[in-house]
Amino acid sequence: MSEITRVLKTFIGYLKRPDLYPELGRKIIKNTVNRGNAFKGKEKTNSWAAERAVSQEEAISTLFGFEINRFRDEFRDVLTDAAQREKECPVKMGGPGALELIYYACEFASAQKVVETGVAYGWSSLASLLSLAKRNGTLYSSDMPYLAQDGDQYVGYVVPENLRSHWKLFRFADKESLPKIFSENPVFDVLHYDSDKSYNGRVWAYNELYKHLKKGGVFISDDIGDNSAYQDFCEKNNIETTVVEYEGKYIGVFIK
Repeated sequence: MSEITRVLKTFIGYLKRPDLYPELGRKIIKNTVNRGNAFKGKEKTNSWAAERAVSQEEAISTLFGFEINRFRDEFRDVLTDAAQREKECPVKMGGPGALELIYYACEFASAQKVVETGVAYGWSSLASLLSLAKRNGTLYSSDMPYLAQDGDQYVGYVVPENLRSHWKLFRFADKESLPKIFSENPVFDVLHYDSDKSYNGRVWAYNELYKHLKKGGVFISDDIGDNSAYQDFCEKNNIETTVVEYEGKYIGVFIK
């Protein structure tokens, strides 16, 4: 699909969904007036992150007190099946991230309620659900519809049927999804951010999510090196954060 075709299909998709008009307006502003916003402070934050980055294994051991290899051993069959489903999926989306970090955050917090932004294939969802299912907990996910491709039916594709009863999926932009989620449940044990990559989008979401995180809960944000939103948020709120280097990118994680 060419870039022009993709943009046109996306725009038509928005026009067919009046409930997404607010996000369409934000997208237009972000891609015109605020084009440089996505990378604001990027150089500063990458230097900051590189100085303090640790491995996923070290972060899990230090923060949560778990040994990382247990996850792959315990869920070998589930992960193998999920990888096969991703391989067979006709629509290409984002691949797995730091699954162990998410899973052990949920284990550490004895999580009953988790909220995440960004789903795609559902790898991070799967990591949360494998922990939540032990306690009959619930994962609340915010994910925009895939308007440029007929891929909505494949969102969360790697999540097996036996875990889906613990999952509530909200198909709107974060600014519409999160208020709906918080109206259903106001306090969460673990928060995982992996959606709007812009500086302004992150700052808004970080503040909203943080207000709904319980004391002792875990906050995780992917791709914090895209701009300085995460660093600025932590410094403004006097938060001591761990930075994890994973596959050439940086993840921020802290316990409230």
